[in-house]
Amino acid sequence: MILMGLAGWFLYSKWSLNNEVLASLNSDYDELKRLNGQNPHPGSGSVNNIKLAQEQREQLREFIKKTRAYFEPIPRIPDLPKITDRDFSAALSHTIEQLGNEATNASVALPPDHYNFSFTAQKSKISFAAGSLDRLAIQLGEIKVLSEIFFDAKVNALDNIRRERVSQDDSFGLQTDYVSERSETNALAVLTPYTVTFRSFSSELAAVLAGMASSHYSLLAKTINVELAPAVAAPEPTTPGYIASPMMVQPNPMREEMVSRQQQEASAAAAFASRYGVGGGAQNLGGIAARGRPVPSQPTYVAPTVSQPGGASSNKGGLPTVLDEKLLKITLELYIVKPLPSK
Repeated sequence: MILMGLAGWFLYSKWSLNNEVLASLNSDYDELKRLNGQNPHPGSGSVNNIKLAQEQREQLREFIKKTRAYFEPIPRIPDLPKITDRDFSAALSHTIEQLGNEATNASVALPPDHYNFSFTAQKSKISFAAGSLDRLAIQLGEIKVLSEIFFDAKVNALDNIRRERVSQDDSFGLQTDYVSERSETNALAVLTPYTVTFRSFSSELAAVLAGMASSHYSLLAKTINVELAPAVAAPEPTTPGYIASPMMVQPNPMREEMVSRQQQEASAAAAFASRYGVGGGAQNLGGIAARGRPVPSQPTYVAPTVSQPGGASSNKGGLPTVLDEKLLKITLELYIVKPLPSK
């Protein structure tokens, strides 16, 4: 009786297992029928679309590996395994000074009072918020790369650069140093936002975009807002007598010296022509008149004219104006694309 009971239990368990296998087989068969009805078809005979899809997936992975060479990470500043407060403070001061010198050499105007390139909140500190040094070092390296692109393009003025808030210290910084957007992360990369406002002409804007396109780092322009730059009042003259009033011209030593020199040269030329008979002067001291060529007339001195402020130019000759471009104020929103580490 015991053996019969054990045999019955064994038969029941195997029967249940057989039913599970049969249900799994039916499920796989239904899935096969569903796939055979799909468009495109998984393939039959010599055509195996599933294998082709797997091969294309491998090709896509190889393409991603090749394109990573064009998405080089921007070196952070300072680029050290472990950054301390002292390291970042020294690197920040050095980088800001270096960028200021590069702007001067490229004749790019910066905001007055020693522009800090969006690091006003950190410039005067010697200790920084906990956990923020690595992200600040990354941003400092990125802003250096962006600034040098604008310096190489020789824009007229760099008004400001705005970055993402990454530190508790940024809560106390200037509002014009930051953007409201946050970094976005997708399946492939991290997109970090920046906004740059500058003044230039269209040719310098083209040079900026070309510099971004040819960079070793992935810089993606998001939006470009272009408007006329506001008019800037002309600086007051610092040289006495250089600018004339509407009613009279003030004496200018340099101008008077130039006028006197031109008068002396004209007098000397007239005396030479009169002495050697080349000008037909009234007084002839024995010189032989030139023959076989026209006798030049005696040079006369014409005083230079000084244009009055606000007066319209009377010269209507010359080539017509083809392009009269105005200075532009440009706001460029961009992303720095940083690929995620490969798995």
